[in-house]
Amino acid sequence: MTRGKFITFEGGEGSGKSTQVALLAERLRAAGLGIVVTREPGGTPLGEGIRSLVLDAAPEPTTELLLFAAARAEHVAKVIRPALDHGTWVVCDRFMDSTRVYQGLLGGAPGDLIGALEIRTIAPTYPDLTLVLDLPAEAGLKRTEARGALSRFDAESTDYHKRLQDGFLAIARAEPARCAVIDADRSAEDVAADIWSTVKSRLLGGVR
Repeated sequence: MTRGKFITFEGGEGSGKSTQVALLAERLRAAGLGIVVTREPGGTPLGEGIRSLVLDAAPEPTTELLLFAAARAEHVAKVIRPALDHGTWVVCDRFMDSTRVYQGLLGGAPGDLIGALEIRTIAPTYPDLTLVLDLPAEAGLKRTEARGALSRFDAESTDYHKRLQDGFLAIARAEPARCAVIDADRSAEDVAADIWSTVKSRLLGGVR
């Protein structure tokens, strides 16, 4: 059985990840592929519990990192890896790069610990393609404010959100074989068209 493909979406707050995850999943299903849509933190009952805990509280950075790692280990073992092994494609809203940026770059969690946890919780199930939605921090903040009910991450300063954006772009530059940067400062339809073109060229071999 052919292994499924693993696609992750990354980007700052308000960049449209959830919308684009849903649109891409719809296109992939229309192409006849089996799809699992999931998210992090979350994806399993344990992961959703950790999501609620972390978004409501503000743990010390290393504690937060370990909580996310526990959620990811469960997610990979029980949802992502089994789906891929059965030929199903997985589309995930956030994954390891969010940990690198939020808990690492901005939270100050040690890089060597992040790397060691990645090996233990992910390997060899790394994304085949990571779509980095690039949106100016100010535009992202306007979007999050418009939808209301800000999380503690949404409510951070503009400088924090600029550093988020820079962090994701730095990862994309460092890993161009895995990552593709998508200009998210456009209509949802235009962004979706760019994403579909990228997925076709990188993973589908020219499927219409």
